[in-house]
Amino acid sequence: QVQLVESGGGLVQAGGSLRLSCAASGRTFSNSAMGWFRQAPGKEREFVATITWSASNTYYADSVKGRFIISRDNAKNTVYLQMSSLKPEDTAVYYCAAQLRWYGTGSSDPHEYDYWGQGTQVTVSS
Repeated sequence: QVQLVESGGGLVQAGGSLRLSCAASGRTFSNSAMGWFRQAPGKEREFVATITWSASNTYYADSVKGRFIISRDNAKNTVYLQMSSLKPEDTAVYYCAAQLRWYGTGSSDPHEYDYWGQGTQVTVSS
């Protein structure tokens, strides 16, 4: 059974940092693009960042560019999201997602992902 498990969320003051992790099990995703999305209360799920299978390319939403960094460790089947200079508007449940197909380029479209984690809450206080 494939599972994506996020961790690292929590409560942080504005300007602070958090590092999210997403550990995959049940199959390897070392050949697949992965991504992070988030959903705030009353809002639709939105794209945050994506990374190709080899980590050669990364893409970010404009709202997080320059503050967040996505990375991966294929040996650990894990993807990370380092978040810095956090703002109250970053408050959301953050979800990890993975594509089934190999060597994909990643996507900002949530429909392009086949597996999802259960989410981890990030709350940024002002």
